[in-house]
Amino acid sequence: MPLPTALSRASVALAAALLTASALPAPADAAPAPSPSAGGADRSGAARWAVQPSSAKGPTGRNYFIYDLAPGSTLTDHVGITNLGDRPLTFDVYGTDAYTTADGAFALLPADRPATDVGSWIRFERRAWTVPPGERVDIPFRLAVPADATPGDHAGGVIGAVARARTTADGQRVLVDQRLAARVHLRVTGPVRPAVTVESVDVSYDNPVDPFAGGDLVVRYRVRNTGNVRVTGSGTVRVAGPFGWEQARTSPTDLPELLPGGTFTVTERITGVPPLLRLTAEVDLAATTTDTALPPVLRSAGVWAPPWVPLALLAVAGCWGGLRWWRRRRAPGDGGRATADDARPTVDGGQATVDAGPATA
Repeated sequence: MPLPTALSRASVALAAALLTASALPAPADAAPAPSPSAGGADRSGAARWAVQPSSAKGPTGRNYFIYDLAPGSTLTDHVGITNLGDRPLTFDVYGTDAYTTADGAFALLPADRPATDVGSWIRFERRAWTVPPGERVDIPFRLAVPADATPGDHAGGVIGAVARARTTADGQRVLVDQRLAARVHLRVTGPVRPAVTVESVDVSYDNPVDPFAGGDLVVRYRVRNTGNVRVTGSGTVRVAGPFGWEQARTSPTDLPELLPGGTFTVTERITGVPPLLRLTAEVDLAATTTDTALPPVLRSAGVWAPPWVPLALLAVAGCWGGLRWWRRRRAPGDGGRATADDARPTVDGGQATVDAGPATA
């Protein structure tokens, strides 16, 4: 396998290491944790390093790079890379874009995908930087916001990566790209349009044999950030039967922070819901930005939940009643046929007479 291909695959596999760079984003005025992000060591004494926001004089205590800039603005900042190992390390330092994964996590683009947003607005004097063992280098970079940048939130990260050759179990040499990053949250000034939608609601029902025990109702709904700023919040599901009769309500489920355009799917399983012919699940989404709460978003969907056992008993009873009615309709009546009494001679005054008809010669 060529080294570039192995490098690309390994970088994707190790992209999860980016999450160790920081916790969930905090507001700009939150008290930052002082500890930087550090890479782990393997049994062979692999590289260990840290990546954190810094300045020309050293770390500033920031967790993330957080900026509010107008289109066309530029600034200079620093990222500190500390070599925690016992030998010199050469780092590939660059900016990239962030996105929301399917499970709601904050992630950065893999090494083989070029940045097109805030990551492409970050420029370093060069990409390769060598840091002696036990030392830190504060590397300057320039952030230039394009004049036509769209208002709202733009997320990315500043990465410090180390490429190391490894030998696989079958003896093949591969190049492993290990990455750590410090997050970048940039808000471009202009109209802020926070918005979130519930794109779809899917409802399924596991109809029970015993209608009194109730069945499981599964509700899946997908949330999309359709605005231009980060959003989070919580969602609840209300289950109702005919005429709006409430059957169940879930506790609020916290949503992860969604970047603009990000989606997240929530699955709720509600047990013990009786089969009431028709069930309706209503999603109530309460979203918030870093600044304010948004109006609630409601969306519902229904599912048929027939009580099969009672319906079957009613059907059997109906069939039995119908059969009995049909048999009564088919039974003979008193005036429908001649009886034996009609063929007997009549008796008049104690003398039997027989009407033999007119006499003939």
